[in-house]
Amino acid sequence: MFDPPPSPSPSRLVGLLSEMLPAAGIFNSALEEVTLARADRAFVKAPVLYEPKLMFICQGRKRGFFGDQPLVFDARRYLIAAVPLPFECETEASVEDPLLAVGIQINLAAAAELILALEGLGARPPVPPLGIATAPMTEGMEDALYRLLTALRSPVEARLLGPGIVREILFRMLTGEQGAAIAGALVHHSHCGRIGRALRRIHAEYAADLDVSRLAEEAGMGVAAFHSHFKQVTRTSPIQYLKTTRLHKARLLMAHEGLSASTAAGRVGYESASQFSREFKRFFGSTPREEAERMKSALVPATASPYVSVQVQ
Repeated sequence: MFDPPPSPSPSRLVGLLSEMLPAAGIFNSALEEVTLARADRAFVKAPVLYEPKLMFICQGRKRGFFGDQPLVFDARRYLIAAVPLPFECETEASVEDPLLAVGIQINLAAAAELILALEGLGARPPVPPLGIATAPMTEGMEDALYRLLTALRSPVEARLLGPGIVREILFRMLTGEQGAAIAGALVHHSHCGRIGRALRRIHAEYAADLDVSRLAEEAGMGVAAFHSHFKQVTRTSPIQYLKTTRLHKARLLMAHEGLSASTAAGRVGYESASQFSREFKRFFGSTPREEAERMKSALVPATASPYVSVQVQ
């Protein structure tokens, strides 16, 4: 049997999810990495396999069975799956009190960047890595999750604000109760420690003539192993990641510094302005001028950072 539920009074998360999920099922959101779920009945213990993700149960409860480690996640505690691990899970839900949940896939590239940044701010004492764990739902995490759900109700807010809020949620997880142990598992599973060094090189020298062999050397790997592990972490190739970083940086330069497309192209490493414009429009779906104008009203002022992506909130 389950323990008593955390609270008989619905939270603001429950009210918002109830409106967004009028029927049972698992639903995609405006952000690819975020799914919403509702269950109107209980499910008996059955095998599950979660990809690296965070699972927030805003109403109802799940109990996982992972060896001799019980995993209860509900409104009090959320689940962190750092690596794909099979376990068994049962669900408490009913028509009167449906289970309402939010799943957020862990972006391993974003995790690599955050872990490196946190290490740069001061070493944390080493702890044994955990592949799966639960962590308390803090006030800061609840507030970030509420803002994410609110943003998902608007296509514009989902696109412009959603990724920044997802990154904040990942940051709060990594700096929370289980953050150091989960970071250890993420590094061990995805080689994101060594791949992270290559990511840091890309973000620091995106305008340089970087090639895969140099990046592989930075990561301390052979080219074939580097390419494989890089794609595992980032879900893309090293060259495509470099191109994406350059395009994001050019967009920031045009929006924040008022640079022309041709000037921004040269600043980020493009030799051909026409090639830059073609690739920019293919990637962002709008011309450099159109995107720069849209971004000017959407971005916070740029701050000094070794990473291009963290400047977009």
